[in-house]
Amino acid sequence: MLSSLRRVGAILLKEFIQMRRDRLTFAIMLIVPIVQLALFGFAINSDPRHLPTLLYLEDDSVYVRSLVSGMQNSTYFDIVGAVPTAEAGRQALQSGTAAFVVTVPAGFTRGLLRGDHPEVLIEADASDPSAASNAVGQIGLIVSSALSHDLKGQWAPLKQGPPPVNIIVHRMYNPEGISQYNIVPGLLGVILTMTMIMVTSVAMTRETERGTMENLLAMPARPWEVMAGKILPYIAVGLVQTLIVLGASSFVFHVPFIGNPLLLALGVALFIVANLAVGFTFSTIARSQMQAMQMTFFFFLPSMLLSGFMFPFRGMPVWAQWIGEIFPLTHFLRVIRGVMLKGADWAAMWPNIWPLLIFIAVATTVAMARYRSTLD
Repeated sequence: MLSSLRRVGAILLKEFIQMRRDRLTFAIMLIVPIVQLALFGFAINSDPRHLPTLLYLEDDSVYVRSLVSGMQNSTYFDIVGAVPTAEAGRQALQSGTAAFVVTVPAGFTRGLLRGDHPEVLIEADASDPSAASNAVGQIGLIVSSALSHDLKGQWAPLKQGPPPVNIIVHRMYNPEGISQYNIVPGLLGVILTMTMIMVTSVAMTRETERGTMENLLAMPARPWEVMAGKILPYIAVGLVQTLIVLGASSFVFHVPFIGNPLLLALGVALFIVANLAVGFTFSTIARSQMQAMQMTFFFFLPSMLLSGFMFPFRGMPVWAQWIGEIFPLTHFLRVIRGVMLKGADWAAMWPNIWPLLIFIAVATTVAMARYRSTLD
């Protein structure tokens, strides 16, 4: 029994020594639970507040101002400005700079005081149904409560019976609130992130483990040539995955595609290259295929949680949104959903194209800087 315990103790000591030598794996084992606690405990919020809202006001009175103040005070709506035309408001919804556009028509005050129950139009970006549902569900109560403070004296009877204002809600881009319209296009980004980074990092690390890296480095090839030769085959794989997902979204899930295919193709190509550059960078750091897979998961987890794929992006605190803006998946989700569901044009998607270009430039520079043309 004593000898058995000694043997177990020797093996235990050996494992602790191995863990000390494999510092990267040990660090990831400690950091991942901390990251998960921070993200799920502080960053994730299924009830978004302070959603950017634009106003298109054709009437201006104390009642209109009370209505606007009531929306602002509800914490669901964050009034960020006004638009000169209804078309400008729709363009803001299409580009994603606004979540709601509130239209108060001319003659609103006159109709209110006459008891005609005038209409107020709420146009909502419903491409992500979960982001707008709670705010839309509360808007009727918010407006009625805001106006009740001003309907006094001879106007007090207007508070009796039906609400004094008729709220018309237009759920733009996904009026039926079908979750597949939001999930399936975003799933393409998640699949490409996982596979492109893992395949590239593991493929390069495998060269080192099998001892074939010496042959590769003995070739008269520059770092960028090795990088291009390793990445280009997987770009083709990523394009095949894209065709499969887009085909399924169209023929199986019936997700609409109303935008420019060339714009989507550009977004997909940039996104694939960005992820492959990350995978190549990981391969220059990892010493084994296991480490490469661990680093892939470490990048993939916050990327998926902070990009707006699983939870509303605007529901996260500001610090989490800043972190989320770093990941390519965040911008790709806006591009693919904007093109497929909203029919967004080049100008509307450019704010999400240039971050992908910058990410590619930075990741490629880091990868080539770390790549060694000779073995130590």
